[in-house]
Amino acid sequence: MTALGLLYPGHSAEDDYQRIEQLLGSDVRVDVVHTDIGEDAHRVDALREMGAPGRLAAGVEQLRLSGAEAVVWACTSGSFVYGWEGAHEQVRALALSAGLPASSTSFAFSHAADELGVRRVAVGATYPDDVTALFADFLRAGGAEVVAVHSSGIITAAEVATWGEAELFALARAADHQDAEAVLLPDTALHTAAHLPALEKELGKPVLTANQVTVWEALRLADRRVNAPTLGALFTREPIVQA
Repeated sequence: MTALGLLYPGHSAEDDYQRIEQLLGSDVRVDVVHTDIGEDAHRVDALREMGAPGRLAAGVEQLRLSGAEAVVWACTSGSFVYGWEGAHEQVRALALSAGLPASSTSFAFSHAADELGVRRVAVGATYPDDVTALFADFLRAGGAEVVAVHSSGIITAAEVATWGEAELFALARAADHQDAEAVLLPDTALHTAAHLPALEKELGKPVLTANQVTVWEALRLADRRVNAPTLGALFTREPIVQA
């Protein structure tokens, strides 16, 4: 059994993780501990407060007791708003607090793009323009070329959580660009786990979504690879353990 620990802010699309756990197979457990979201706002000051060390540390003991082998801060905007170096400091503090390998969803996107061998990416964000721009800057700091950026201007995670298949596909199509090798959808409040193969079929290229890459990153930290094509191209890389 491989036990993965996720710190997730508030309550929006955490049921994605239950679905992903089911698709990964019986020997992977995904434990989700909810952190205090504070003010639900895609605004830089609120996002930095949401990702503050004290808020993350509050959930660490519960994850340790669950037997988690790695921990990921399952929040994209609450990590990239600190910038590349600041996000590194955030996960270093989390690793020290947890006594476990640690990362965040923002780094998961960068690592997943590297795993797929893609450099040119398009971003489809639910966030306002200024927050989306910070994510694009973060990706560039990690070596990606961001060829297109689309923002939806949504202020709260609660609103994003109400989006269904139609809104998700519209976002992905609006974000796509002919030069992009992959499309990135960076909000963990967005339900995507049920739609990954269909999204990739629609766009004809890999699609990386926040909850998908978060679990993949936790598996990477735990030194596990799982072949689960229903979770998209990212989960079909070698070497594999069949799920």
